Amino acid sequence: MRKRKQQISKHPSERPDIAAEPDVQWRATVVQAEELPLPKGERSVPVFAHGNMLLKFYTPRGTDEQTPHTKDELYVVVRGSGTFVRGGERHPFRPGDVLFVPAEVEHRFEDFSEDFATWVIFYGPEGGEGNEENEAN
Repeated sequence: MRKRKQQISKHPSERPDIAAEPDVQWRATVVQAEELPLPKGERSVPVFAHGNMLLKFYTPRGTDEQTPHTKDELYVVVRGSGTFVRGGERHPFRPGDVLFVPAEVEHRFEDFSEDFATWVIFYGPEGGEGNEENEAN
């Protein structure tokens, strides 16, 4: 059995796609995430990354106008409530809920409270882990 070489993530200062420079790359707090500047043209703040995983903090205001993403993603609701629309299905959400969205699936948050905030975790290959092409590789 081949031992897999451990991938070491670059520090955010070496990654132009990551805005944060937290002291610790294995832990993030809501307070830290809320203090990060929102990159121009973005709706969420990158917090840190490791390999192909990217953690962001998302706090939409008014409406959620996101479009489908190219990677699988998890949302971990921090605060607030509302309705989550995924592939045409509607589900209520509240703090502590974890919501999964496969790559390329339409989704959005609707009727959410003003205090709504969620972690967003993008991971896996482009096209998602369930993609037949990725499954063959």
